[in-house]
Amino acid sequence: MSTIETVGIIAKPGVKRAESLIPELLDWLEKRGIVVRCDASTAGYANRTEFFPREEVPDGADMVIVLGGDGTLLAAARAIAGRDTPLLPVNLGGLGFLTAMTVDELFPELERALRREHRIAKRRFLDCRVVRNEQTVAEYRALNDVVITKASIARMIDIEAFIDSQFMCDYKADGLIVSTATGSTAYSLSAGGPIIFPSVGVLSVTPICPHMLTNRPVIVPETSMVSLLCRAGDDAAYLTIDGQVGQPLKKGDKVLCHSSAHVLRLVRPPKMRFFDVLRDKLKWGER
Repeated sequence: MSTIETVGIIAKPGVKRAESLIPELLDWLEKRGIVVRCDASTAGYANRTEFFPREEVPDGADMVIVLGGDGTLLAAARAIAGRDTPLLPVNLGGLGFLTAMTVDELFPELERALRREHRIAKRRFLDCRVVRNEQTVAEYRALNDVVITKASIARMIDIEAFIDSQFMCDYKADGLIVSTATGSTAYSLSAGGPIIFPSVGVLSVTPICPHMLTNRPVIVPETSMVSLLCRAGDDAAYLTIDGQVGQPLKKGDKVLCHSSAHVLRLVRPPKMRFFDVLRDKLKWGER
């Protein structure tokens, strides 16, 4: 692992705890000779005028610290845009499956990182493109999920699903979720999907409120191409990536999903394990 000389910081706005934490963090880093690249929210907490657009924060950074919840981390993951820069996520409130590190663990973990002793967990992205009239009109990269949902209030939508060109199902439902193992504890879980161990190389296809009760979540290899054909009318369905970006779909649009060649590198505390997070976040019984 390389020496950490430059650190980017991306923070969620409007968090009370960050008002004292971020000035302390900036002082801690700069006393150790580390160059800091802040986004606008981070600079605002520290009353600084110099900052970078969020997508430029990772430029030249050896590590990016993310302060907030899972939504902030998902936005930071898009900003990384295929770089190998590790993210150190710190939870400032909320559920936080991905940002499971606490504020109390932040500085000890930074000390480990400076000694190059930090542990890295790799989470594979999911690439998605929208094809309309045989032309690619949009491309996205998701960490959690690619979701097609109805855009109108009360109507179900029709989605034909294919796995590696093999017809799978004609769904009549409120929507459909294609989830990574990482995203299995996000929207897919609330829709009845399975919890998947993060290192398992699979994708989950989970219908949202399907008309047929026998339509259940299906697990496919991450090497699969999941093709979704929108049979709903123009603008009656909406494509959402990680719950944050997306676009309306036209009738006949194809949404093609496959595992990305890129992974997100997450810094994890040495004693944190996946089932520890599940017990903590889902309040499962402990021995």
